[in-house]
Amino acid sequence: MPALARLARTSRWVFLAVAGISYPLLAHYTTAHQAADSLTGAGPDAPLTMLGALLAITPATLIALALAWRSSRRLLWLPALGGALGLLAWHWQLLETHFSWLYLFDHAASNAMLGVVFGRTLRAGQTPLCTTFAAMVHDHMPDELVRYSRQVTVAWTLFFAATATLSLLLFAFTSREVWSIFANLLSLPLLVAMFVVEYAVRLVKMPWMRGETSILDAVRAYVRSSRQGATAAPSLPPRP
Repeated sequence: MPALARLARTSRWVFLAVAGISYPLLAHYTTAHQAADSLTGAGPDAPLTMLGALLAITPATLIALALAWRSSRRLLWLPALGGALGLLAWHWQLLETHFSWLYLFDHAASNAMLGVVFGRTLRAGQTPLCTTFAAMVHDHMPDELVRYSRQVTVAWTLFFAATATLSLLLFAFTSREVWSIFANLLSLPLLVAMFVVEYAVRLVKMPWMRGETSILDAVRAYVRSSRQGATAAPSLPPRP
């Protein structure tokens, strides 16, 4: 059983890695190809537009399905989700023509939502989200680390807000291909770069943390908090 469990876990991570790489590449390909066809006046490529539409609705559909399934009112939400998918099928031709708008919604809305998740913890009386993450990694939270983790929360809030805003601006004022390069191809590298820069700044400001934490610790803290819920996180005094 342990061997089967390890195999299943490894297979899941391999699948997620392949999907994580393939999805943005296919999303960019379909968006750029449709943009090129519109510029040249070529007719729509039916298989490609169908693929673009399917890709565009996949993230929101999977998230909605997971939330509906976990809800105590799944008997209400699952039929509602089925009805929403039926409406999409009814207007499928329109969806194929404008699937890049759904890509925009997925990208801008997800970043805006993450900005809100981080930003709302900066309010008076709340514990900044990165402070909560840090407390999951460190048994002792000196004031210096508490202050720094609040600054990191501000940085992540600004990062996600800037990403969502830039996505909207590029979509409105540049070509779809330029927007797609930013949204589909650069989003993950920018996210990784943000982690790396934050880690480097942390070591400069608090060199005593060298060897104690890593970027993966922050990721593990996030995963742990998602699984256990906020009530399982170490309690910290609210910051003024």
